Amino acid sequence: MTDTTAAETLDSAIAVIGMSGRFPGAPDLDTYWRNLLGGVTSITDFTEEELLADGADPDEIRGRDYVPSKGVLADADRFEAALFGFNRTEAAALDPQHRLLLQTAWSALEDSGHDPLGAPRRTGVYVGGGVTEHMLAAQTDPRQAAQIGALQVRILTDREFLAPWISYRLGLDGPSLTVQTACSTSLTAIHLACQALLLGDCDTALAGGVAVDTVHRRGYVHYQGGIFSSDGRCRPFDEASGGTVPGNGVGVVVLRRLADALADGDPVRAVIRGSAVTNDGAARVGFTAPGVDQQTAAIVEAWTAAGLDPADAQYLEAHGTATELGDRIEATAATAAFKGALGTGSIALGSVKANIGHLDAAAGVAGVIKTVLMLEHAVIAPTAGAGRPHPELALDGSPFHVVTEAEPWPEPEHGRRRAGVSSVGIGGTNVHVVLEEAPPRPRDTGSSGPEVLLLSAHTEDALRSLAGRLATALRAPDAPSLADTAHTLRFGRTPLAVRAYVLAADREEAAIGLGELAEGRTVSAPAAADDLRAIGEAWLRDERLPWPRRGRRVSLPAYPFGGESYGQLSLGTAPAARGQASQGPRSHGPEVHGTQSHGPQSQGASPAPEPGAADAGAGLDTSVRALLVETLGLDDGGDLSMTYFAAGGDSLAAVHLVGCLRDDFGIDVPLTLFLEELTLEELARRIVEAREPDDVLDALLSEFEGA
Repeated sequence: MTDTTAAETLDSAIAVIGMSGRFPGAPDLDTYWRNLLGGVTSITDFTEEELLADGADPDEIRGRDYVPSKGVLADADRFEAALFGFNRTEAAALDPQHRLLLQTAWSALEDSGHDPLGAPRRTGVYVGGGVTEHMLAAQTDPRQAAQIGALQVRILTDREFLAPWISYRLGLDGPSLTVQTACSTSLTAIHLACQALLLGDCDTALAGGVAVDTVHRRGYVHYQGGIFSSDGRCRPFDEASGGTVPGNGVGVVVLRRLADALADGDPVRAVIRGSAVTNDGAARVGFTAPGVDQQTAAIVEAWTAAGLDPADAQYLEAHGTATELGDRIEATAATAAFKGALGTGSIALGSVKANIGHLDAAAGVAGVIKTVLMLEHAVIAPTAGAGRPHPELALDGSPFHVVTEAEPWPEPEHGRRRAGVSSVGIGGTNVHVVLEEAPPRPRDTGSSGPEVLLLSAHTEDALRSLAGRLATALRAPDAPSLADTAHTLRFGRTPLAVRAYVLAADREEAAIGLGELAEGRTVSAPAAADDLRAIGEAWLRDERLPWPRRGRRVSLPAYPFGGESYGQLSLGTAPAARGQASQGPRSHGPEVHGTQSHGPQSQGASPAPEPGAADAGAGLDTSVRALLVETLGLDDGGDLSMTYFAAGGDSLAAVHLVGCLRDDFGIDVPLTLFLEELTLEELARRIVEAREPDDVLDALLSEFEGA
């Protein structure tokens, strides 16, 4: 076995400083870990009534080979549109994968202790996703193009814009790459992000993937010899294995060079020591079939890049689809790569697909997050439902043993806890990543005196939910110090409109105050330094006071995204109704330790009537206003005192409006008109005035002649 020196490790290692994910049965990573630890199978079995209610074909679901099972992502159609600057029309058109990935990227940055709208400079984005029913429906429905423009439809729905939307909405100026390698997409994205960091292309990177083919309840048809299981369960490497089960999910990790992360005090959750990507080329029986040699090569090359031997691993998170060919080839390839292990069965083997199904483009990041959690807790989670290994895999004489129940992960006699994560994509792209436990970090950083905890959210309900999560976190045995908590809330969160603060002398007092806030009660007012109270009151008034930097970034509960349902477009149906964006209550005046709102709240919206033929005078003015209201997704008539950009307009919507005004009303206006600081009221007036008098006369004559 080999190991590099500490200095060399620091130069080539990548720190995982933040993570966020939503998986079947797990709206957050705490729940995900509990499910993994308990060996929970989070595959949902649907009733016929549920499937029919979501538009399934009655003949198909009643067929002999239909399997009504899937790894479902709850509330995948909900989105905090206003928080990300989308108007209601755009949010309804935006693909659910884009919505989920935006929110998950936000949460991952918060988990790293960084303000999502104030992330470090030169932050790159490397993500990928799958094909969705929404995308296909939107891009083939001419009514969508007529409403917001064909280019806008594509930009809001096509998966090639997954990364750019994150970069744009979060203000990230590093490379922005959408990655596609089928089932190995998200692990490939992590590999590319690591390479970019090592090459200096960026200094921080978001990497991961999303897979939500539909937000509706759907099963699948089992075909003999196909990849899907006949009974709706995935049993990797098991004698009862019979195929995989589809699932939906999303995951993002935040990466930095380890040296930078340690120097800046980032909360390092694990370390990526090396990674590699290969392709099987033509050395396989078919395009969709995997190959042995290049899977082995990916593993060996990744551990070589880490300066380690594969035998240094104690755990392998396998691709593990539970297909006959896939598992057999993966077991053969891994056995060859890890042949130098200390002894038979010395490396634990698992696959998260047994818990949540096959998440396609998000499968790799789901495995990485699982492995990081195991490293943090020093526990190896079981493979859900695992029984006896499949005899044809010859695991009994291999370096591996399948984990059937949770087992401690003892610190190795030499070196640190280490694991490999593999992913294989249809098309032959194999990826392997080497993970290592994080270096020790001192728990506390000094001050044990009173602190002020500053909280904000987009709505009152979200603020209460956040307070409750923080109260729970501060009561945990491994809770961060009060100083670190206060520091992270101040510098690692985006200031939002609805605000509150809690004064406390210790963690328990803070948890009590946060609990009161979560229940909507007036927060107790313990004795505290006047300077801290002044900071809290200034926070409520959206004023800034000097803040003593006496803490460090720590992992805390992220923003509790909710939002309203925006549904999805479905093939063969009319466009989905626009969602009802949240209309959060506003506070009026400050309360001691209470909440207060600042800035514009989300604007409501409902469909406006389709503009008809151009009319003169007041009729034309009404029609132009209706066009603006519909395009921007404003509420019943809308608030026309806002500017075009404040209402959610952008350059693409402006191009669409210019075209509609020309085609539907015969009005030619310059695109620059929308770039001026005009209210919508003034904009509508200027548009009407742009119509030539002769055109008005022609319209009146046409109306007269048609009478």
